Amino acid sequence: MTLEDFKALCLGFKEVTLEFPFNENTLVCKVRGKMFALTDIETFARINVKCDPEDALAYRASFEGVTPGYHMNKKHWNSLALGSDVSDEQIEEWIGASYDLVVAKLPKKDRDILSRKGLE
Repeated sequence: MTLEDFKALCLGFKEVTLEFPFNENTLVCKVRGKMFALTDIETFARINVKCDPEDALAYRASFEGVTPGYHMNKKHWNSLALGSDVSDEQIEEWIGASYDLVVAKLPKKDRDILSRKGLE
């Protein structure tokens, strides 16, 4: 996976913005203002994704390339090492799951807006 692939994947979800709220190197992907993925664009060595806490632990136990979220809440975030035993397809799936997890926690009015987008 390249940085451009990562950006394209994230921008393929509804209402996603790419921002640099922390510094000029940390690209944060947000849906309706909430983070669901981030990466360092200079090194592009890992991607942080939000996870269900039980899934996060299971992924860490199953893959060497999955570690507690770097500089994140270790209970809810995992870091996915690129070029490790985690395939690009698995990374894509977990980015999608992270997006879905964040959308599910949005206020109902925001979820309703997101579900209507694409139907128009």
